[in-house]
Amino acid sequence: MAARAREHLVISKSCDIAVSMEVMKTYKFRIYPNVEQQKWFTRQFGACRFVYNHFLRARIDYYAEHKDDPKKKGLTYHDTALVLTQLKRQAGYEWLREANAQALQHALRDLDTAYNNFFNKRARFPRFKSKRDPQALHVPQYFKVDGKHLILPKIGAVRMVVHRPIEGEIRHATIRKTPAGHYYAMLACRIELSEPSPKQGELGIDVGLKSFLVSSKGEVVEHPKHLLKAEKRLKRLQRSLSRRKKGSNNREKARWVVARQHEKVANARQDFLHKLSRRLVDENQVIYAEDLNVKGMLANHHLAQRIADSGWGELFRQLTYKGVWYGTDFHQTQRFFPSSKGCHVCGYIHQDLRLSDRSWLCPQCGTTHDRDQNAAINIELFGHAERTGGTPETHTPGESGVTRSSNQEATRFCGW
Repeated sequence: MAARAREHLVISKSCDIAVSMEVMKTYKFRIYPNVEQQKWFTRQFGACRFVYNHFLRARIDYYAEHKDDPKKKGLTYHDTALVLTQLKRQAGYEWLREANAQALQHALRDLDTAYNNFFNKRARFPRFKSKRDPQALHVPQYFKVDGKHLILPKIGAVRMVVHRPIEGEIRHATIRKTPAGHYYAMLACRIELSEPSPKQGELGIDVGLKSFLVSSKGEVVEHPKHLLKAEKRLKRLQRSLSRRKKGSNNREKARWVVARQHEKVANARQDFLHKLSRRLVDENQVIYAEDLNVKGMLANHHLAQRIADSGWGELFRQLTYKGVWYGTDFHQTQRFFPSSKGCHVCGYIHQDLRLSDRSWLCPQCGTTHDRDQNAAINIELFGHAERTGGTPETHTPGESGVTRSSNQEATRFCGW
């Protein structure tokens, strides 16, 4: 089955986003190389992996040798690129010349990016790549799409399932092999988006484990529970894998079956999140959500699996870049305001509210609240006040909109 296209946001060259905007949009298509092409991909993946690991070790050793010399700060991409050219001429490394030279250079750029991310505290220290990890090959040029085939240098035409039209100018391609043994081609295209059509309405959303999403308008999106539904089969397959002898062909077959099942779960989750995020962006001008510390929440070993299966962070990432593309403002509120404990009608704070309490009665105004919908309404009210810099508001059920409130408790609840 062809996978759904993945889309990525890049910096626009346009000064006025309301007129036009240039973005990079990546299309992901399933490709089916024949036996000879699979062998070529295996050699190419191995060459890129070798270059990455070889120069990661070189950079580590160089730093260990010269760390006391302030004039030598470490190897750069240009230093490693020069050494790579010399390495291809040495005895025993002639096989590197059979690989795509630009793909090898891109492996060095990936290593340099990994170092920069580490120094900027965006990621941990680079790790050595393994042949059991997902394999990738970057092809920056000299390729083209011809009907149902992707023509690559040194390999020729590879059958590709083009399940949707490709827009814009194709800038570069990436070939990826998953642990399940499936091959995909990611085509990055530069397209120009026109001015988005205006929309109406603001929406607050509250994500959770009981229901995946509850909106301030009362819509409830049930939790798909992709991993939970596949858990019984995964346990059986994992037990079968654990009984196989290490290094045997049967163990490799069992590993492939487990990897394929995990890939199905991941694809189903991505498909669900893409469809939901696009629908929310198309229907609303402004979307408010709480700024969740998902990484911190994963420290709870009782709920970590369910939280990771939900994909809240991925949903917020998609809402962010799709909002920019299609004219929707996605705003995340402050992390620690009591969205579930506060009454959206009068502002009363229910300090003793427990996680197991799915509904509660406000002792001040007598309103019965559904926990999740009340939180979604509070997120919308507080987010609107944050975004506009206005006065905090409260909402009375049954009214057509929000009304101003002079209640001091509501003001204190909203943090103003």
